[in-house]
Amino acid sequence: MKIVIALGGNAIIKKGEKQNYSNLINNIKKTCKNIVPIIKNNSVLITHGNGSEIGYLAIQNEIAKLKVPIMPLDVLGAESQALIGYIFEEQLRNSLRENKINNSVATLITQTLVNKNDNAFKNPTKPIGPFYNKKQALQLRKKGFHVIEDAGRGYRRVVPSPLPLKIIESDIIKDLINKKIIVIAAGGGGIPVYQENNLLKGVEAVIDKDLASQVLANSIKANLLLILTGVDYVYLNYLKKNQKTIHKMTVKLAQEYLKEGHFLEGSMKPKIQAAINFIKNGGKKVIITNPNNVMKALNNKSGTLIIK
Repeated sequence: MKIVIALGGNAIIKKGEKQNYSNLINNIKKTCKNIVPIIKNNSVLITHGNGSEIGYLAIQNEIAKLKVPIMPLDVLGAESQALIGYIFEEQLRNSLRENKINNSVATLITQTLVNKNDNAFKNPTKPIGPFYNKKQALQLRKKGFHVIEDAGRGYRRVVPSPLPLKIIESDIIKDLINKKIIVIAAGGGGIPVYQENNLLKGVEAVIDKDLASQVLANSIKANLLLILTGVDYVYLNYLKKNQKTIHKMTVKLAQEYLKEGHFLEGSMKPKIQAAINFIKNGGKKVIITNPNNVMKALNNKSGTLIIK
């Protein structure tokens, strides 16, 4: 089976943890051990988020701007792809050797085509960087940053997040997957680029990694989109007294829940939209769960299953 595994920020750095090398290594090492059993009998493509990392790179940019020239957000996206991709490839190769699996691994710096006139550029919604308290959020707003409350978890800076139209390197990725090479690609949703006069140009934005993963999954004709995040299931009325677990839902039901506003922007909403898009464009099924429960989810013992 051809599977795309979309790893959320929780697989890289957990809320409250310091963004340092040892935490990155430890979290990614655990994630790799969780997904290695899937690799044994399937063709696998791995994507990942970069919300925290690109946010920290942006902070470094801001702090050092008097001494080092600032780089645009698309370049920071490329930096975060390489940073996370390198550690994932290293730890995945180590886990594969431990399990006597001989598959090769390749990490691709990936570009994602967007529409330069996307309304997202007028309405930033994509959270990046660390969480702030209300006082810190007000200070950032005074500096001209867009800051919103992020799903009841605190405040975060937000940037434009245009819809992904196409993964530029999708044909190369498809060839590698067909040769049984494990591919790590579309990190952080890919580097946002637009086309003008047959030329590609980078644009300052951060693409949602779940929506980009869906576009890539459909382009390589994947059977399963496996979205790994910080929760075991998708919930209605999340974190409220009447919270309800969803074990299984159809695309039609998912669309109804989406329309009713059950899923928050920058959190579960893009995951549900990606699931709907994937199945509508030929995908078979989507599973949303926590990295620790991935094998249980594949055996229908955990996670939320979304089908046609």
